Amino acid sequence: MRKLLPLEEHYRFHDFHSPALEEADFENKPMVLLVGQYSTGKTTFIRYLLEQDFPGMRIGPEPTTDSFVAVMYGDAEGSTPGNALVVDPKKPFRKLSRFGNAFLNRFMCSQLPNEVLKSISIIDSPGILSGEKQRISRGYDFCQVLQWFGERVDRIILLFDAHKLDISDEFSEAIKSFRGQDDKIRVVLNKADQVDTQQLMRVYGALMWSLGKVINTPEVLRVYVGSFWAQPLQNTENRRLFEVEAQDLFHDIQSLPQKAAVRKLNDLIKRARLAKVHAYIISHLKKEMPSVFGKENKKKELISRLPEIYVELQREYQISQGDFPEVKKMQEQLEVCDFTKFHSLKPKLIEAVDNMLANKIASLMSLISQEENNMPTEMVHGGAFDGTMAGPFDHGYGEGAKEGAGEQEWIVAKDKPAYDEIFYTLSPVNGKISGVSAKKEMVTSKLPNSVLGKIWKLSDCDNDGMLDDEEFALAKHLIKIKLDGYELPNNLPPHLVPPSHRKPLQVSE
Repeated sequence: MRKLLPLEEHYRFHDFHSPALEEADFENKPMVLLVGQYSTGKTTFIRYLLEQDFPGMRIGPEPTTDSFVAVMYGDAEGSTPGNALVVDPKKPFRKLSRFGNAFLNRFMCSQLPNEVLKSISIIDSPGILSGEKQRISRGYDFCQVLQWFGERVDRIILLFDAHKLDISDEFSEAIKSFRGQDDKIRVVLNKADQVDTQQLMRVYGALMWSLGKVINTPEVLRVYVGSFWAQPLQNTENRRLFEVEAQDLFHDIQSLPQKAAVRKLNDLIKRARLAKVHAYIISHLKKEMPSVFGKENKKKELISRLPEIYVELQREYQISQGDFPEVKKMQEQLEVCDFTKFHSLKPKLIEAVDNMLANKIASLMSLISQEENNMPTEMVHGGAFDGTMAGPFDHGYGEGAKEGAGEQEWIVAKDKPAYDEIFYTLSPVNGKISGVSAKKEMVTSKLPNSVLGKIWKLSDCDNDGMLDDEEFALAKHLIKIKLDGYELPNNLPPHLVPPSHRKPLQVSE
């Protein structure tokens, strides 16, 4: 309010880039925006996360969702139409009123008492169509609305269907409207259970190739592969892959409440940098304008010379090229402006923003990290997020180091006869082999020394620098776990402790 807003207002930043921020923008819960072509499973994905229907929900193979639906927490189930929604000061949607009635008639808020929505809000968007005719008949600038949401949400999830990967022109434009928000984008390849492994590899490759043409970043986007609905898998070949991918996506969404303050601060810094650059551009155009004659011709000349002006400003103020707004869009907006009403450069306003970026933001960051350390970790709970939290369907339960948990018999015992044969070839003395002998056998696994060192530490239960037959069998079992692609535990779980070492271990506790 004190540092950045005066600069934005003085140089008409809100007319060119983004409406002014309000208190609700800082206080609202983290938001997740779902974008995708029709019938890619956006609404079903929300239903899968919430594990219940929400007001206004329609699902079908044809384009069903024709509105933007904000799914938010409410004490009672109900929906609020767009026109009423944009006058509510407690909701962060007031500035959407500038898109007019054509949009507001296609915008609503669904409220319901759901545990998931206590931590996050989800925005469902209309299915993106491929034909030119449908695009024109929307009646509002679809990409501008997406850009508005993109600047304010915490996560943008692009949904693709494993059966129809074509990125239509409108979808391509929609993705481009998230320029500058690349860190928020995640990609979900949905309905992946409907193809077999070979086809899935081809589909995944085709998706990465298509995205590479639309999103111009050197980094590869994170793609989550799975089937995000509560129905039996049609193809179970990749069940384990889908489980791991779903867990990764859940962790990503669950971490949003904790990172929300940092994200808002990050967006504020992006905005401040853009506002500064915008001030330099506007004041430069004002300076170049003649005071009396030839104003219209000079305006046309300046608009056509905008790329060169960008380069001049870059040099003069040492600004990074990536901080400048898109040339083409800026030229279009300048066409309808009266340059004589622009303001010349006010160093004081720039200094205030520089001071904010250099000093205030740094102290805010340290305050946020202190707050995070002192408060309990905020996580998204409820719905699908609780489905795999406990019990035998927890991720990794009964696999790797967790195999054999809760069973009476020691899990290593079934392979111990084979391990014993190797043990007795290593010339044990008094029933134990030395570290040197154990090393000769353990390095045959070709695992790096750092991993074998950890295995040794976990296996040498009595810390005597030697291994008895049970400890050696445990070491071989841990090597097998690692070779099967699982992670080693940091501490030896009780069910893996060799039977002969269990009693003294309990006494020491």
